[in-house]
Amino acid sequence: MSKSEPHIEKFMTREPRTIEDRSTIAEAQALMKKLGIRHLPVMSSGKIIGVLSDRDIRTARAMPGADLDKTLVRYFCHENPYVVEPDDSLHDVAGEMALRHYGCAIIARNGKLVGIFTTVDACRTIAILLEQGL
Repeated sequence: MSKSEPHIEKFMTREPRTIEDRSTIAEAQALMKKLGIRHLPVMSSGKIIGVLSDRDIRTARAMPGADLDKTLVRYFCHENPYVVEPDDSLHDVAGEMALRHYGCAIIARNGKLVGIFTTVDACRTIAILLEQGL
């Protein structure tokens, strides 16, 4: 990475909302709707264990006989999410997200969640960079 390449930290959403792995799908759905977001980092005892997307919620809702007030987030979240460091390059993170079809990257420093970079953040970043003439 050259020194002129921006770090992902510059474009991430800082201090994203999270949800505990023992929360229910109904709680996650309500929180995501209230905040207008599509991804929630899933935590267990302060540790990042996964990410829950709006697609995961739709999958849970489609399960025959599913009770979203009793179904736990931990059973539908993606374990081992794509996690990067804040000083990783925007180029590397966006490239990996595109290659692997990831909807987001979790940004952590020393294992502690500091941000999230989603496809919405990527679109916002493109607009910013184009406005700057880059």
